[in-house]
Amino acid sequence: MDSRLYVITGKSFLKGRRLEDVIREAIDGGADCIQLREKDISSRELLEMGRLLRQITKEKAIPFIVNDRLDIALAVDADGIHLGQDDMPIEIARKLLGPDKIIGISTHGVEEAVAAELAGADYIGLGPIKATQTKLDTEPVIGIEGIREVRRHVSLPIVAIGGVKQEDAAEIVQAGANGVAVISAVIGADDVYQASSALRAQVDRVREEGEIIWN
Repeated sequence: MDSRLYVITGKSFLKGRRLEDVIREAIDGGADCIQLREKDISSRELLEMGRLLRQITKEKAIPFIVNDRLDIALAVDADGIHLGQDDMPIEIARKLLGPDKIIGISTHGVEEAVAAELAGADYIGLGPIKATQTKLDTEPVIGIEGIREVRRHVSLPIVAIGGVKQEDAAEIVQAGANGVAVISAVIGADDVYQASSALRAQVDRVREEGEIIWN
């Protein structure tokens, strides 16, 4: 799955706005994958959010991924699941989801990235690129050089995550990431459409002009 702008939900950043409105604006601006990630809500509420986002992403014809919760992913017929290092092994998730679903995994360096590729992941989320406030239990920051190092060892798509802002996107893609994953930079923006559009434009420019420096 080659995503350029991967937007992850964050209920705390909605500022009183409706989730569906924010997600539609993000997609209209350029988000090409949506992930449902909410840690502090009930399973019932998560299921309802999943159904809503599944409907929107189907209408917009982009992938919908559920973080961690295989049961929710199956219940709403999501396009795939994103797993952490301490979640269900990729091999088991693949058996339960089937061969056509997308499986991504969070990685923090070369060893985990290589293991994910060997296990059959469809993409990796790599980070944190910078310090972030959206996760309190983060691994050490890997920076731009960390992206280059991982790209030298794996061929599967890399989505860079962790503190990514608009001004970081071009350098991240130049270093070897296929795209960027964000929460607050889009979901928390005052103008969601503009924030999404600006981020996507940075990624597109580098990829289309071939300004990629992996070595």
